[in-house]
Amino acid sequence: MSVKLSPDFWRGRRVWISGHTGFKGSWLALWLLHWGAIVEGYALDPESIGNCSLFESLDISKDLSNDIRDDLLNIDRLRNRIKTFSPDVVFHLAAQPLVQKSYREPLNTWKTNVIGTCNVLDSLRDLDHLCIVLVITTDKVYQNNEWDFAYRESDSLGGHDPYSSSKAAVELAIASWRSSFCGTSSHQTSNLRLASARAGNVIGGGDWAENRIVPDAIRSLINEQPILVRAPFSTRPWQHVLEPLGGYLLLAEQLYLNPKLTTAFNFGPQRSSNRSVRELIEEILQHWPGKWIDQSNLDTKHEASRLDLSTDRAFHQLGWVANWSFEVTVSETVNWYRSFYLGEAARDLCIDQIERYIRG
Repeated sequence: MSVKLSPDFWRGRRVWISGHTGFKGSWLALWLLHWGAIVEGYALDPESIGNCSLFESLDISKDLSNDIRDDLLNIDRLRNRIKTFSPDVVFHLAAQPLVQKSYREPLNTWKTNVIGTCNVLDSLRDLDHLCIVLVITTDKVYQNNEWDFAYRESDSLGGHDPYSSSKAAVELAIASWRSSFCGTSSHQTSNLRLASARAGNVIGGGDWAENRIVPDAIRSLINEQPILVRAPFSTRPWQHVLEPLGGYLLLAEQLYLNPKLTTAFNFGPQRSSNRSVRELIEEILQHWPGKWIDQSNLDTKHEASRLDLSTDRAFHQLGWVANWSFEVTVSETVNWYRSFYLGEAARDLCIDQIERYIRG
C-alpha cells in the first residue's frame, strides 16, 4: 500500500468541494462521503453527454450537506456559502478543463479558471479557524518544450493554449495569494494553508466528456464503431483518477500537521505509464475488442505531444507514490465501463475500486 491515508481524519470533517459534479469531483465527493466527511458541493449542473453523468449515476446529491448549483463568478453567493458552511478543508476543482474547448471559448476559460479561483480564495479570507485549501490545476501549467525529461515543480510555467496558460496563471495567483494573505503580518492571516496540486491525463470509469480519448473510445466501442484517434503518437503520463485523488487527500491530511507543505505538488503515475495514445488505445482493445483508425489532422489546434511529470517532491515530502501500473489502470477503467453497461451500479463500482486501491 503506497498511499497511507487516514479515514479517521476525515470522519466528521467539514469539506467544501468546488466542481463536485464533474468527473474528478464526483469521485472525490463519493470517497469523502464513504469515509464519513460532511461535504458541501458548489458547481454548475453536471454535463450530461449522451444521457450519461457520473454525478447523477452515483446518486450522491442526497448525501451532501448541501448541493449548491451556481457559478464561481457569482462572488456574493460564493462568499455567503463558504462563510455559512465554514469548511475545515477546501478542494477547488471547478474549472473549464478542456484544451480544445478553450480555443473556442478563450475568455470563458480564463474567467472561470483564473477569476473563479481568485473568488474562492477571497471568500476564504475571513475564516477564523484553520482551513486547508488545495487548488487543483494541471500538468499542463509548464512551459512545454517537448523535451524528454520530466517537469519539476520549480520549472517555468507557461502554456500554448488558453486552457494551459489560464492554469499557469492560476498557479501565479496562488503563489501571490499565499505570500500576500497567508502569513502572520498585520494584513495577513495564518488561518489558511494553501497548496496546489498538478495532475492530468486522468482516466477512469464514469468520464463521458467530449474530446477526451478514453470516453471517445468507449463511445465508439459501445456503438461497434472504429475508434478515431487524432494524435496517436502523442505521449502522456496516463493515471487512474484514484491516483491523484489519493494524493490530494494525503496532502490535505499532512498540511494539517505541517504548514511547510504550502507549495505546489505534482501527482503523476509510474514512469512506465508515460505511453503514446496509440499504446493506450491498443491496451484498451486488449479488454474490449475493436478497431481504431488514425485520424491525424494537421488542422487540429495545437496540443503538446510530449509531457511527463516528476513526482519526487510528493515522494520525499509526503511519502506518496503511484499505486497502479499502466496495465492495471487501463484494465480497471475498461472493466468499470463494461460492468456499468451490463447493469452494475456506478456507486458500487466506484466504492469497490476505492477500497481495492487503498488496499494496494
